[in-house]
Amino acid sequence: MKIGLAHVCIESRDLEATEKFYAALDIRRQFDFRNKQGELVGYYLAFPNGTFIEVIKNTTAGGEGIVKHFAMEVDNVDEAHDRLVAAGYEVTEKELASDQNWMITTRDPNEIFIELQQYTDKSMQRIGGVCEVDYQP
Repeated sequence: MKIGLAHVCIESRDLEATEKFYAALDIRRQFDFRNKQGELVGYYLAFPNGTFIEVIKNTTAGGEGIVKHFAMEVDNVDEAHDRLVAAGYEVTEKELASDQNWMITTRDPNEIFIELQQYTDKSMQRIGGVCEVDYQP
């Protein structure tokens, strides 16, 4: 089974300033997350090697940037699911996420939230665009 880091998700109080910082390193937006009202609530930043940073709008008071979760890319999400279940871990059932990836989720022993994603030909990570999500910051 192929496995690799797909993305790390961070919260940002200022989406524009965050994008500007990463743009200085030639890390560009791949696709946006917009809620049903069309408001920008986040985006993916693409590294040249096919990995990403997911940036989500944070509207809570106080504190610094927060790492929300990280994701690993797998070539067979069903196999990853079965391996984790066989090892005794709780894992969600496979679902087609709004960005068109097959995905399962779990938590490691430290309670870190982890997504395991299998990209499809329609995955936003591959084709870009706008991904409509049901997210209200």
